[in-house]
Amino acid sequence: MKTFNGKILFLDRADINTDEIIPARYLTEITKEALQPHLLDDLVLDGFTPPLDVEINSVIVTRANFGCGSSREHAPWALEVNNMNIVIAESFARIFKQNMFNCGMMAVELDAADIDRLFNKFSGKETTLTTDMEKKEFLFSCEGEDERLTFAISEFDQALVKAGGWVGYANDNY
Repeated sequence: MKTFNGKILFLDRADINTDEIIPARYLTEITKEALQPHLLDDLVLDGFTPPLDVEINSVIVTRANFGCGSSREHAPWALEVNNMNIVIAESFARIFKQNMFNCGMMAVELDAADIDRLFNKFSGKETTLTTDMEKKEFLFSCEGEDERLTFAISEFDQALVKAGGWVGYANDNY
């Protein structure tokens, strides 16, 4: 099972699409590793500096409709190869979200009020996430300040995560 802990990259924008996650010009690459240096190359946000921000963080917290646009698997692959195994947002594009779980990664939705509180309390600070899969709880920590939030995950998606993705799940169950 992958890890779902680490430093958080706050991306304060809704509708970050798959072309911003991994630009289409790199879709001809034949390995996941070849995608690694290009994660979020075309994302333009004040205060965001790729590849530095990608290299030092392993969790993304963002706004609504993350992963919209083309339904390519390359977007989760580019996150995975950069050890970003969890994205927390208000909502996700349906296919992107399922592709994350199919890869044994997590795309977790939190209420807009919780996302707002996280941005207000922690954005711009070195914040870490610790995930407790058994309790279905997140612990956000920064400079002695903590925030605990519970999250929902279906039994099937949790089984995909524990198996490392769809292929591992199929091998274990069929």
